[in-house]
Amino acid sequence: MELTWHGHSTWHVDVDGTELLIDPFFDNPYTDTDPEEIDPDYVLLTHGHADHIGDVDRYEGSGLVATPELVEYCEDNFGEFDAVGGMGMNLGGTVEVGDAFVTMHRSDHSNGIDTSYGTTGGMPAGFVISDTKPTQVSDEESTTFYHAGDTGLMTEMREIIGPYLEPDAAALPVGDHFTMGPWQAAVAADWLDVDTVFPMHYDTFPPIEIDTDDFVKEVKATGSDAEVEVLEGDETFEL
Repeated sequence: MELTWHGHSTWHVDVDGTELLIDPFFDNPYTDTDPEEIDPDYVLLTHGHADHIGDVDRYEGSGLVATPELVEYCEDNFGEFDAVGGMGMNLGGTVEVGDAFVTMHRSDHSNGIDTSYGTTGGMPAGFVISDTKPTQVSDEESTTFYHAGDTGLMTEMREIIGPYLEPDAAALPVGDHFTMGPWQAAVAADWLDVDTVFPMHYDTFPPIEIDTDDFVKEVKATGSDAEVEVLEGDETFEL
């Protein structure tokens, strides 16, 4: 599995040739990539805030993995998409998309789409992406990546996502103010029991500017064995 971070919460994930693009928003300081250079099989949207769907209109016709409310919004505003199941999916569900399995899990956040906050996109989400279908039986051969979306610290990471979905790596928001900050994200990494953790959702706007060294120190302070990988923009990591 190849993971490429394009700044903010935008990730390009390649699972055995199936290309997934999560939360396309290329107007951030960590990427020089032209959105038109990427041709994903599926676009995954965690929620409807502008800094997560800002470039979804570039991918009209792609498969769309999002809540039914967010699918409807995107189709009303950005064109036609091939939504999974014809209508999107919801929390707790797993869908097979090409050679990947995507499980949608809750995220503790808000989800107003319009600036008036009068439109809801359904429950905010995170995605657990694996090359095998998740079951209660542990599969040491599988490779699994957790994109937490915009979230605060939540016990589901310790009680469900970590022990049952078993991510090998996680991308966690660390910018504070709108999401977890470094210390809460460090606790999340410990609860998830991942081998590798990537910080995301930071430095894009003044309120979320941080020193990523603080996150590294906080992870060490938890006693976690997770290796913190602070990626450069547009950098690829082989999982």
